[in-house]
Amino acid sequence: MNTIKLVLLLSSLAGILMIIGYFVAGKVGVAIAFVLSMVLNFGSYWYSDQLVLKMSGAQEVTEASAPQLCDTVRELAEKATLPMPRVYIMQQDSPNAFATGRNPEHAAVAVTTGIMKILNKDKLSGVIAHELSHIRNRDTLIGTVAATMAGAVVMVATVARWGAVFGMGEDGGRTVGLIATAIVAPVAATLIQMAISRSREYLADESGARMSGKPEALAGALKKIARGVQAKPMDANPSTAHLFIVNPFSGSTVMNLFSTHPPVEKRIERLMKMKLKE
Repeated sequence: MNTIKLVLLLSSLAGILMIIGYFVAGKVGVAIAFVLSMVLNFGSYWYSDQLVLKMSGAQEVTEASAPQLCDTVRELAEKATLPMPRVYIMQQDSPNAFATGRNPEHAAVAVTTGIMKILNKDKLSGVIAHELSHIRNRDTLIGTVAATMAGAVVMVATVARWGAVFGMGEDGGRTVGLIATAIVAPVAATLIQMAISRSREYLADESGARMSGKPEALAGALKKIARGVQAKPMDANPSTAHLFIVNPFSGSTVMNLFSTHPPVEKRIERLMKMKLKE
């Protein structure tokens, strides 16, 4: 069911892009939008991890420079039968972590210096297990594709609005449709992208808790990270917010509908229910 839902949501993003293309340039616009979506997806597949790591300022570490962190990642990766991902550290006081990469063979896990200061071994293991679950579930690719497609819709819709002003529509009816679509499409695309991100976070919480065997440790980690982010919001690029285990900007008030992450309280509640079932 989750897979079907995901395919439908991603298809909806491509569909919105092609609808805008139709109102801009008819059938030719649909074809251009389709090609654009393919090019963007190709670029996301091959280069997203490199861009994200550069934007975050993450620096790769080794077992010699960060033995405890690398040992934790290696132990959990072996338990999950995953290849050892590259390990990075971000010089950020705000506690957080993320995973990236197009597939398990080309994956990376990054944590901030802040998260390493406030979490004990069990809680940090819970966080790493969550991120490795993203890698195993291919969320690192799915989230990037969704964000890229949503960004493309917003960009094309902006162009379409200007096109409507200068009469790019072939007739009055198409111009009205162009204006309406250009206004509604960015909101719809953003909502779809956020829905995809939230659903994958719940899934990673569940599978990460099973991987580490300690759902209460992950629940405790989420609570501490959320408090840390509220105290010290991260200096991060908004386009990468969906990748982090906790919204790095949650120090500000954001409607849940437009949030990249489910409420931390609900995530903790679900994890504690897993603990009670053991």
